Amino acid sequence: MTRKTAHDFAPEVLKLFDQYVHGLISRRGFLLSAAKYTVTAVAAEAVLAELSPNFANAQQVPAQDARINARYVELPSPQGNGVVRGYLVQPVNPKGRLPVVLVVHENRGLNPHIEDITRRLALDNFIAFAPDALHTLGGYPGDEDKARELFAKLDQTKTRQDFIAAAGYLKSLQQGNGQVGVVGFCYGGGISNFLATQLPDLGAAVPFYGAQPALADVPRIKAPILLQYAANDERINGGWPAYEEALKKAQVRYEAFVYPGTQHGFNNDTTPRYDAAAAKLAWQRTVDFFNTHLRG
Repeated sequence: MTRKTAHDFAPEVLKLFDQYVHGLISRRGFLLSAAKYTVTAVAAEAVLAELSPNFANAQQVPAQDARINARYVELPSPQGNGVVRGYLVQPVNPKGRLPVVLVVHENRGLNPHIEDITRRLALDNFIAFAPDALHTLGGYPGDEDKARELFAKLDQTKTRQDFIAAAGYLKSLQQGNGQVGVVGFCYGGGISNFLATQLPDLGAAVPFYGAQPALADVPRIKAPILLQYAANDERINGGWPAYEEALKKAQVRYEAFVYPGTQHGFNNDTTPRYDAAAAKLAWQRTVDFFNTHLRG
């Protein structure tokens, strides 16, 4: 069966889906509005199912891959929620100490897709750690809708402190080389931007289609930044011109790419919004960026 892409859906439906997954409209609101473009409510239900993640079909690196060592660890976060739980993955046969990358998930917590991303980084010869912001609420529940509902209950001030604590843990990791980068997607892209303003010793940041940080904090950024944007993403892209101006004014080292024809979430290969060509290029740029700034 041919895999559907974003081009198989009306642009209006894709916008509605983006609003739905980010909590701006309810499931019922999506179905009622999408039915205008799909003729019936039943068809709208089918479209929602088609747009939702399929983790099994997209997995690239199995959890039991013999080339990696993957485990869950907990670490203290006294300024945050007390404890951070996350997924730590590293190559089985590293050559020397490796740079470490903090992986920040979307607004659903540590789901199977983000775990797979973390394993991919390990195969690119990094130590990678992906915290689960939902840990304090029982962890990722295995259901994307329930995960979004839980996410709205988080104390974001404490949750951001959890990510700061995770970065500190990685900085001192014995197997690491002391260089820490961060990559994040959607919500995680916003956290990547935020961490760049908070961590003067951060080695590199790569936000994928993430919300921009407070402009007043931009002069605090010391790390080089690689920004990855989707072309069809008005909600996020609206903040980019002012952010870019602030980056230039503060003389922050940055690169920015907008991928033509793509939707928000184009790197997530579990949904039809995935764009294989753009994702491959963006990922290669990400790995190259980390190699340049985190090794030696």
